[in-house]
Amino acid sequence: MWLALTWDRHPQHVPASRWYGSQDDVALLFCRFTMLGFLRLLTNRKVMGDSTTTLAGALQLYDRWRQDPRVALAPEPRGAETLFRQAAAPFALQPATKAIADCYLVGFAEAAGARIVTFDRSLAATAQFRQVPVALLEPVARAGSAASPAARQRRERRPGK
Repeated sequence: MWLALTWDRHPQHVPASRWYGSQDDVALLFCRFTMLGFLRLLTNRKVMGDSTTTLAGALQLYDRWRQDPRVALAPEPRGAETLFRQAAAPFALQPATKAIADCYLVGFAEAAGARIVTFDRSLAATAQFRQVPVALLEPVARAGSAASPAARQRRERRPGK
């Protein structure tokens, strides 16, 4: 969500910005996990293509968000690890999966009394299962294109294309 709000070339920038513009008296939270992910994605050429930035540039974008009085970096709330483990329990017999990150975010939100805002259906389903408030935003369909420049390049290199 943070990347979609920040990067005007992100495929979900318009719906993310529309959602953000509709929020008045609400606190928007980074947790350390989302802050680090935001920085990692902004500096990843496979994700950002020719919009890739340096770590210093990514930190400046993060700092710009933090200047917004509605945006804060939330410390990990008491009980977040326990709630993460509870959310992860249904996945306990599976190899490491994306569910680990989803379960952490759900446990964090549950402990913080926060709502998750996402385009990710899997994250939303985990939140709903745990009865954590979630806003699942509808992604804009991009006919004939992939989510990232790297994915677009992989598709174009397929035999027969």
